[in-house]
Amino acid sequence: MQRPYVILNAGMTLDGKIATRTRDTKISGKEDLERVHRIRERVDAIMVGIGTVLDDDPRLTVHRIQSEKNRNPTRVVVDSRARTPLNARVLNREAPTVIAVSQAAPEEKVEALREKGASVIVCGKSRVDLRCLMQELYRRGIRSLLLEGGGTLNFGMLKEGLVDEVSVAIAPVLVGGKEAVTLVDGEGFATIAEGVHLRLKKYYPLGKDFILEYEVLR
Repeated sequence: MQRPYVILNAGMTLDGKIATRTRDTKISGKEDLERVHRIRERVDAIMVGIGTVLDDDPRLTVHRIQSEKNRNPTRVVVDSRARTPLNARVLNREAPTVIAVSQAAPEEKVEALREKGASVIVCGKSRVDLRCLMQELYRRGIRSLLLEGGGTLNFGMLKEGLVDEVSVAIAPVLVGGKEAVTLVDGEGFATIAEGVHLRLKKYYPLGKDFILEYEVLR
């Protein structure tokens, strides 16, 4: 299967949360945010789920560093039912935007997104088929993708074997909360053996945070 090379990146607390129970995601320090934007600068696309769009309204552009390439990657939103607000910042003109929907998405909402300038990809019946989406993105010329997903999207991508690297910035803070979002949520794997196994490639302190970079083992 031809698909983009995928880097899963997240800032998380020492207890593995990428958002608190109130969906506060201000975890990483300034230095790590700049590191993330350097990754954004070199990839072809950035992908998030609809939950991230609704909670954070991100721009998903390169704006925290002086970019040598002077371009923004394509923004991809996994949004099975086309719930992306028409005033969301991912629909501004700063970069191309792809909204991935399922066949269950209301046609009027899909058409409204197209009218706002988004390219809409339909993959899957009731929810977005991630393997189908990756193949279509590759067909459109996207060879590398930064996954900045929430716990559910991260699990979906890992479960389907669609992630090549995992990079995390661990912040020196504990927040707890069973309703807080962890790095990988979803249904989870039943056993450790079934889980996604990694090989540590690099580690280093960065500002107040600590960076861990892993290769996903096949």
